[in-house]
Amino acid sequence: MTQQRRTHGSHHHPHDVRRPRPAGDGGPPGRAAPVAGLLLAAGAGRRLGGRPKALLEYRGGLLVEHAARVLREGGCDPVHVVLGAAADAVRERATGLGPYRLVDNPEWAEGMGSSLRRGLASLAGSRARAVVVALVDQPGIGPDAVRRVIGEGLGDAPDSALAAAAYDGKRGHPVLFGIEHWPGIVASATGDQGARAYLKAYESSVTLVECADLAAPDDIDTPADLRLLADDLSALRKGGSDHPARSATDR
Repeated sequence: MTQQRRTHGSHHHPHDVRRPRPAGDGGPPGRAAPVAGLLLAAGAGRRLGGRPKALLEYRGGLLVEHAARVLREGGCDPVHVVLGAAADAVRERATGLGPYRLVDNPEWAEGMGSSLRRGLASLAGSRARAVVVALVDQPGIGPDAVRRVIGEGLGDAPDSALAAAAYDGKRGHPVLFGIEHWPGIVASATGDQGARAYLKAYESSVTLVECADLAAPDDIDTPADLRLLADDLSALRKGGSDHPARSATDR
Protein backbone atom coordinates (compact mmCIF):
# COMPACT_ATOMS: atom_id res chain seq x y z
CA MET A 1 0.00 0.00 0.00
CA THR A 2 1.09 3.56 -0.55
CA GLN A 3 2.07 5.86 2.24
CA GLN A 4 -0.87 7.64 3.82
CA ARG A 5 -1.32 11.00 2.12
CA ARG A 6 -2.20 14.24 3.84
CA THR A 7 -3.29 17.50 2.30
CA HIS A 8 -3.38 21.03 3.67
CA GLY A 9 -1.01 20.05 6.49
CA SER A 10 1.64 22.73 6.95
CA HIS A 11 3.70 20.48 9.23
CA HIS A 12 4.34 17.87 6.53
CA HIS A 13 7.07 17.79 3.93
CA PRO A 14 6.23 20.36 1.25
CA HIS A 15 6.57 17.82 -1.55
CA ASP A 16 3.81 15.73 0.06
CA VAL A 17 1.29 18.56 0.31
CA ARG A 18 -1.09 19.70 -2.39
CA ARG A 19 -2.03 23.36 -2.41
CA PRO A 20 -5.55 24.11 -1.12
CA ARG A 21 -8.23 24.94 -3.63
CA PRO A 22 -9.97 28.26 -3.02
CA ALA A 23 -12.88 28.12 -0.60
CA GLY A 24 -16.08 27.38 -2.42
CA ASP A 25 -14.43 25.35 -5.16
CA GLY A 26 -16.29 22.06 -5.48
CA GLY A 27 -13.47 20.35 -7.33
CA PRO A 28 -12.12 20.30 -10.86
CA PRO A 29 -14.34 22.02 -13.44
CA GLY A 30 -16.49 19.56 -15.34
CA ARG A 31 -15.97 16.80 -12.78
CA ALA A 32 -17.88 13.89 -14.34
CA ALA A 33 -18.06 11.54 -11.37
CA PRO A 34 -21.21 12.16 -9.32
CA VAL A 35 -20.62 12.13 -5.57
CA ALA A 36 -23.53 11.20 -3.31
CA GLY A 37 -23.99 12.34 0.25
CA LEU A 38 -24.97 9.96 3.05
CA LEU A 39 -26.12 11.40 6.36
CA LEU A 40 -26.34 9.03 9.31
CA ALA A 41 -29.13 10.31 11.57
CA ALA A 42 -30.73 7.21 13.07
CA GLY A 43 -29.50 7.27 16.67
CA ALA A 44 -31.73 7.57 19.72
CA GLY A 45 -29.45 9.92 21.66
CA ARG A 46 -29.20 7.64 24.68
CA ARG A 47 -26.53 9.79 26.33
CA LEU A 48 -28.76 12.80 25.74
CA GLY A 49 -31.50 11.25 27.81
CA GLY A 50 -33.22 9.67 24.84
CA ARG A 51 -33.39 12.81 22.70
CA PRO A 52 -32.73 11.82 19.07
CA LYS A 53 -30.10 14.15 17.68
CA ALA A 54 -31.93 14.50 14.38
CA LEU A 55 -34.70 16.36 16.25
CA LEU A 56 -32.49 18.88 18.04
CA GLU A 57 -33.31 22.45 17.08
CA TYR A 58 -30.60 24.37 15.26
CA ARG A 59 -30.65 27.68 13.42
CA GLY A 60 -34.42 27.86 13.18
CA GLY A 61 -34.89 24.27 12.02
CA LEU A 62 -33.85 20.77 12.94
CA LEU A 63 -30.26 19.56 13.10
CA VAL A 64 -31.02 16.85 10.52
CA GLU A 65 -32.16 19.50 8.03
CA HIS A 66 -28.98 21.50 8.55
CA ALA A 67 -26.70 18.46 8.17
CA ALA A 68 -28.42 17.31 4.97
CA ARG A 69 -28.16 20.82 3.53
CA VAL A 70 -24.43 20.88 4.31
CA LEU A 71 -23.89 17.82 2.13
CA ARG A 72 -25.97 19.23 -0.72
CA GLU A 73 -24.31 22.65 -0.63
CA GLY A 74 -20.93 20.92 -0.40
CA GLY A 75 -21.48 19.33 -3.80
CA CYS A 76 -23.21 16.01 -3.08
CA ASP A 77 -26.06 14.80 -5.28
CA PRO A 78 -28.08 12.82 -4.45
CA VAL A 79 -28.19 13.09 -0.66
CA HIS A 80 -29.66 10.18 1.31
CA VAL A 81 -30.59 10.54 4.98
CA VAL A 82 -30.77 7.41 7.15
CA LEU A 83 -33.42 7.63 9.87
CA GLY A 84 -34.15 5.22 12.71
CA ALA A 85 -35.20 6.30 16.19
CA ALA A 86 -38.13 8.72 15.98
CA ALA A 87 -38.22 8.45 12.19
CA ASP A 88 -41.93 9.27 12.14
CA ALA A 89 -41.35 12.37 14.25
CA VAL A 90 -38.56 13.52 11.95
CA ARG A 91 -40.82 13.15 8.93
CA GLU A 92 -43.59 15.05 10.69
CA ARG A 93 -41.51 17.92 12.02
CA ALA A 94 -38.82 18.38 9.37
CA THR A 95 -40.11 20.60 6.60
CA GLY A 96 -36.79 20.97 4.79
CA LEU A 97 -36.06 17.37 3.82
CA GLY A 98 -37.98 17.40 0.54
CA PRO A 99 -34.87 17.42 -1.71
CA TYR A 100 -33.42 14.33 -0.02
CA ARG A 101 -34.20 10.64 -0.02
CA LEU A 102 -35.14 9.40 3.44
CA VAL A 103 -33.99 5.86 4.17
CA ASP A 104 -35.47 3.91 7.08
CA ASN A 105 -33.21 1.70 9.15
CA PRO A 106 -35.39 -0.60 11.24
CA GLU A 107 -32.23 -2.07 12.76
CA TRP A 108 -30.95 1.27 14.06
CA ALA A 109 -30.63 -0.06 17.62
CA GLU A 110 -27.84 -2.39 16.46
CA GLY A 111 -25.55 0.61 16.03
CA MET A 112 -24.20 2.92 13.39
CA GLY A 113 -22.87 0.05 11.29
CA SER A 114 -26.42 -0.94 10.36
CA SER A 115 -27.18 2.63 9.22
CA LEU A 116 -24.03 2.72 7.11
CA ARG A 117 -24.96 -0.58 5.47
CA ARG A 118 -28.53 0.53 4.86
CA GLY A 119 -27.42 3.86 3.43
CA LEU A 120 -24.90 2.37 1.03
CA ALA A 121 -27.48 -0.18 -0.12
CA SER A 122 -29.90 2.66 -0.87
CA LEU A 123 -27.37 4.11 -3.32
CA ALA A 124 -27.26 0.95 -5.42
CA GLY A 125 -28.36 1.81 -8.93
CA SER A 126 -27.60 5.51 -8.52
CA ARG A 127 -25.13 7.36 -10.74
CA ALA A 128 -22.81 8.00 -7.80
CA ARG A 129 -19.22 6.82 -8.14
CA ALA A 130 -18.32 7.91 -4.62
CA VAL A 131 -20.11 8.92 -1.42
CA VAL A 132 -19.39 11.43 1.32
CA VAL A 133 -20.50 10.13 4.73
CA ALA A 134 -21.38 12.60 7.49
CA LEU A 135 -22.90 12.42 10.95
CA VAL A 136 -25.92 14.41 12.10
CA ASP A 137 -24.38 15.60 15.37
CA GLN A 138 -21.44 17.72 14.18
CA PRO A 139 -22.85 21.21 13.53
CA GLY A 140 -19.36 22.70 13.27
CA ILE A 141 -18.75 20.94 9.95
CA GLY A 142 -20.06 22.97 7.01
CA PRO A 143 -20.17 22.84 3.21
CA ASP A 144 -16.61 24.15 2.82
CA ALA A 145 -15.21 21.03 4.49
CA VAL A 146 -17.34 18.79 2.27
CA ARG A 147 -16.17 20.64 -0.83
CA ARG A 148 -12.54 20.36 0.20
CA VAL A 149 -12.73 16.64 0.92
CA ILE A 150 -14.31 16.06 -2.49
CA GLY A 151 -11.93 18.37 -4.30
CA GLU A 152 -8.77 16.99 -2.68
CA GLY A 153 -9.86 13.41 -2.10
CA LEU A 154 -11.65 12.35 -5.27
CA GLY A 155 -8.53 12.36 -7.44
CA ASP A 156 -8.32 10.94 -10.95
CA ALA A 157 -9.83 7.57 -9.98
CA PRO A 158 -13.08 8.34 -8.14
CA ASP A 159 -14.21 4.70 -8.00
CA SER A 160 -11.25 3.84 -5.77
CA ALA A 161 -11.05 7.11 -3.84
CA LEU A 162 -10.58 6.86 -0.07
CA ALA A 163 -10.29 10.12 1.85
CA ALA A 164 -11.28 11.77 5.11
CA ALA A 165 -11.22 15.18 6.69
CA ALA A 166 -8.50 15.61 9.29
CA TYR A 167 -8.28 17.99 12.21
CA ASP A 168 -4.71 18.74 13.23
CA GLY A 169 -3.76 15.47 11.58
CA LYS A 170 -6.42 13.30 13.24
CA ARG A 171 -8.92 11.59 10.97
CA GLY A 172 -12.53 12.69 11.26
CA HIS A 173 -15.58 13.55 9.20
CA PRO A 174 -16.68 13.90 6.48
CA VAL A 175 -15.35 10.73 4.85
CA LEU A 176 -15.27 9.90 1.14
CA PHE A 177 -15.53 6.34 -0.18
CA GLY A 178 -15.23 5.42 -3.86
CA ILE A 179 -17.73 2.83 -5.04
CA GLU A 180 -15.10 0.07 -5.14
CA HIS A 181 -14.89 0.28 -1.35
CA TRP A 182 -18.60 -0.03 -0.65
CA PRO A 183 -18.83 -3.87 -0.61
CA GLY A 184 -15.94 -4.13 1.83
CA ILE A 185 -17.44 -1.49 4.10
CA VAL A 186 -20.82 -3.23 4.08
CA ALA A 187 -19.16 -6.53 4.97
CA SER A 188 -17.20 -5.06 7.88
CA ALA A 189 -19.60 -2.45 9.31
CA THR A 190 -20.99 -4.01 12.48
CA GLY A 191 -22.28 -2.68 15.77
CA ASP A 192 -21.20 0.84 16.62
CA GLN A 193 -17.90 0.51 14.77
CA GLY A 194 -19.17 1.78 11.44
CA ALA A 195 -16.31 1.81 8.94
CA ARG A 196 -13.57 1.80 11.58
CA ALA A 197 -12.30 -1.69 10.78
CA TYR A 198 -12.24 -1.00 7.06
CA LEU A 199 -10.44 2.31 7.44
CA LYS A 200 -7.89 0.75 9.77
CA ALA A 201 -7.22 -2.03 7.27
CA TYR A 202 -6.64 0.53 4.50
CA GLU A 203 -5.16 3.27 6.67
CA SER A 204 -2.07 3.73 4.52
CA SER A 205 -4.25 4.42 1.47
CA VAL A 206 -6.47 7.07 3.08
CA THR A 207 -5.93 10.64 1.87
CA LEU A 208 -6.22 12.93 4.88
CA VAL A 209 -7.56 16.36 3.96
CA GLU A 210 -6.77 18.93 6.65
CA CYS A 211 -9.92 20.91 7.51
CA ALA A 212 -9.16 22.44 10.90
CA ASP A 213 -9.11 25.89 9.31
CA LEU A 214 -12.64 25.39 7.95
CA ALA A 215 -14.54 23.30 10.46
CA ALA A 216 -14.73 21.93 13.99
CA PRO A 217 -15.38 18.21 14.53
CA ASP A 218 -16.98 18.52 17.98
CA ASP A 219 -19.93 16.16 18.33
CA ILE A 220 -23.05 16.25 20.47
CA ASP A 221 -23.11 13.25 22.80
CA THR A 222 -24.12 14.56 26.24
CA PRO A 223 -26.31 17.39 27.57
CA ALA A 224 -23.17 19.50 28.12
CA ASP A 225 -22.48 19.30 24.39
CA LEU A 226 -25.72 21.07 23.56
CA ARG A 227 -23.68 24.27 23.80
CA LEU A 228 -22.45 23.41 20.32
CA LEU A 229 -25.87 24.36 18.98
CA ALA A 230 -25.22 27.94 20.07
CA ASP A 231 -21.43 28.29 19.99
CA ASP A 232 -19.79 30.32 17.26
CA LEU A 233 -17.77 28.12 14.91
CA SER A 234 -14.76 30.42 15.07
CA ALA A 235 -14.59 29.90 18.84
CA LEU A 236 -14.55 26.15 18.35
CA ARG A 237 -11.72 26.43 15.83
CA LYS A 238 -9.66 28.30 18.44
CA GLY A 239 -9.56 25.22 20.63
CA GLY A 240 -12.83 25.23 22.52
CA SER A 241 -13.32 21.50 21.97
CA ASP A 242 -13.45 19.19 24.95
CA HIS A 243 -13.57 16.14 22.67
CA PRO A 244 -11.00 14.55 20.39
CA ALA A 245 -11.99 14.44 16.74
CA ARG A 246 -14.04 11.32 16.21
CA SER A 247 -12.63 9.20 13.44
CA ALA A 248 -14.69 8.29 10.43
CA THR A 249 -17.85 6.45 11.45
CA ASP A 250 -16.07 5.36 14.62
CA ARG A 251 -18.71 5.04 17.25
